[in-house]
Amino acid sequence: MTIEHSGGADPARILPLLWRRTRPGRDAARPALGRRPRLSVDDVVAAAVRLADADGIQAMAMSGVAKALGVGTMTLYTYVPSKTELVDLMVDDVLAGLDLPAPGQDRPDGWRAQLELYAGRVRSMYRSHPWLRHVSTVRPPLGPGMLAEREYVLSTLIDTGLTPPQVDAAATAVSTIVHATAGLETESEQLERTTGQSHDAWWGERMELWDEYFDVERHPSMTRLWHSGGFARNAAEATVGANEFGLRRLLDGIAQLVGGGPAR
Repeated sequence: MTIEHSGGADPARILPLLWRRTRPGRDAARPALGRRPRLSVDDVVAAAVRLADADGIQAMAMSGVAKALGVGTMTLYTYVPSKTELVDLMVDDVLAGLDLPAPGQDRPDGWRAQLELYAGRVRSMYRSHPWLRHVSTVRPPLGPGMLAEREYVLSTLIDTGLTPPQVDAAATAVSTIVHATAGLETESEQLERTTGQSHDAWWGERMELWDEYFDVERHPSMTRLWHSGGFARNAAEATVGANEFGLRRLLDGIAQLVGGGPAR
């Protein structure tokens, strides 16, 4: 599966589109010339997201989006210059859909509960939009959705007593593990759906590995864990358990710093 990359668009073209709703008097959703358009950039982004949700990001082409909207492909280019910009707009639109509490809005008590809310919403986002798993955001779309997510995560930690560099590092670590584990969990669920085979069934077909090839003397830790029930959960339970374990232990580590533990 080819990975799409966000953040590759020309800033002069993508920034006005990303921030189109916050620039009074400037309608980036309209072509500069000609009669009043029947579509908007929002319409194009929504159609693209629907196609990606149904068929994956690789199947989402400008021609397909144009067809879904009932216009010619060249007409679509008067709203969004290329697929590069469209991917940025899609990612930022989906991030905005996290609908995290903005400054001044009600939120759970305590930084930990606030981050757990964040993690749950990110997980739901990936389940609704599994194509996100195949978009790299190392260079993210610099839009309102991305900044709202970042603002929320930073706001949960900024008054905990951590130093400013610790706040930034902790927020980045939380976002990284939350997105990574949500993406992996979604990919696992999607693979079961598309193949029609559960992960347990997949492992079951490969039992010969353990009977014919597995050497207990070369893998003593695995053998010990097997006999003590460490692998008793099914594949889905193990995946979710590992993800929750990782996040909880990360939050435990942050809690130690908040409580006056050693700073590193």
